[in-house]
Amino acid sequence: MPRLFIALPVPEEIADDLAALQSGVPDARWVPAENLHVTLCFAGEVQGSVMKDLEEELSDIAGPKFPVAVAGVEQFSTGKQPKALVALVERSDRLDWLQQKVSTVARNCGLSIDRRKFRPHVTLARFANSAETGHHIAQFMASHSTFHAGPWVADHFALYSSRRGSSGSVYREEAVYDLTF
Repeated sequence: MPRLFIALPVPEEIADDLAALQSGVPDARWVPAENLHVTLCFAGEVQGSVMKDLEEELSDIAGPKFPVAVAGVEQFSTGKQPKALVALVERSDRLDWLQQKVSTVARNCGLSIDRRKFRPHVTLARFANSAETGHHIAQFMASHSTFHAGPWVADHFALYSSRRGSSGSVYREEAVYDLTF
């Protein structure tokens, strides 16, 4: 059963800029440039029939193209344990609208979607249970606090599948949905 998520892909030139940040933190599992994206909704493991419904229902979302920009970096943690380094995506009404539409469609397809507040970001690195990275993370964040990339025009979003591979997760675009007006 594939794990599914809906996201805005990051264009290659922005992904290259983000990939240039990816160093200097031991124990970080850096996300490959081709896997960088802005998650709109994480669906989790989904059976084939639900996936087909989701693919079809997402095609009913009609929305405008809009600019997206990255500004700054942050650490996501659980308690004192670092979980991820992320590049922050500037919020906009259009981005929030799309995220809400996508999440509503997923819920209407019977998926249990996390109701946490939407914090748009691009995950740069993930951490396992490493306790010795705090100093390096602080240095990383201080060094890149003024990082800025974009804007780019989000002209589509996509349904992705994620499968675990020998060297990390492999993402595949299952369906693409154009933003047209």
